[in-house]
Amino acid sequence: MRPLIFGEVLFDQFSDGTRVLGGAPFNVAWHLRGFGLDPLMISRIGDDAGGREITQAMTQWGMDVRGIQLDANRPTGIVEVTLGSGHHTFSVLPDQAYDFIDAREALSVSGAGLVYHGTLALRNPVSRAALEVLLDAADTPVFLDINLRDPWWQAADLPELCTRARWLKLNEDELDRISQSLAVPPQRLEELAVILQDRFGLELILVTRGARGATARVANGEVHAVQPEMSINVVDTVGAGDAFTAVVLYGVISNWPLPTTLKFAQTFANAICEVRGATVRDRAFYARQTQQWGTA
Repeated sequence: MRPLIFGEVLFDQFSDGTRVLGGAPFNVAWHLRGFGLDPLMISRIGDDAGGREITQAMTQWGMDVRGIQLDANRPTGIVEVTLGSGHHTFSVLPDQAYDFIDAREALSVSGAGLVYHGTLALRNPVSRAALEVLLDAADTPVFLDINLRDPWWQAADLPELCTRARWLKLNEDELDRISQSLAVPPQRLEELAVILQDRFGLELILVTRGARGATARVANGEVHAVQPEMSINVVDTVGAGDAFTAVVLYGVISNWPLPTTLKFAQTFANAICEVRGATVRDRAFYARQTQQWGTA
């Protein structure tokens, strides 16, 4: 089952001058390739130095670049990341190349067993239309990863996105904000998850909770939780949720039991917290993970 990953590819620009490849969908695709899968990343980059760096990095990593579109008029995406005490803030720039993913170009290279997408790239109707064309043509299950970045999301868009999804991942703050936007009365996290799952017919809803791990609920009512080890050396938490999601996708594709998937996802998210940025260009880093899984 080949995953098609749709959305933004960009650079996370840190206040100390460090620049790391990022974007939630790109992070997921990068990790999946590190684990030995062959994801098809569909995005758009500028005809600039940043864009060339991205295609070079993808090629060196062994990723398929046929889904990466080139934009002569708009820049490769940048997000300015400011690290604080225990948290980070993002400044997402407008009118980036990934906002203008072309439907015709995307359709010409598509073909996959499942589709993963976030929400940031959908802030622009051009990329939103491209995704809709792909989903209509592919008719495959959808993994929706909610990424609410103010002011780049609209509550009115969420019901349709959730209805098309089979699997939904979001953090607990996003769960609360979505519930408010849907006029769901304030309730405990677990109860909110049940309401969303039932309302949209989701097979799985996954809620990440930062230092408290994650909780997953399947359609039959089973609930599973995982907590991180407390002995990790946190450098930054940028991309930890994307790392978790990548392993969940790997587990879905590999038909792992959910408790096993959550355990390995948390371990990998911990490992990402111990490095700067959301992606790692060291193959040994990924080999250590897959060896633990018994898939190396």
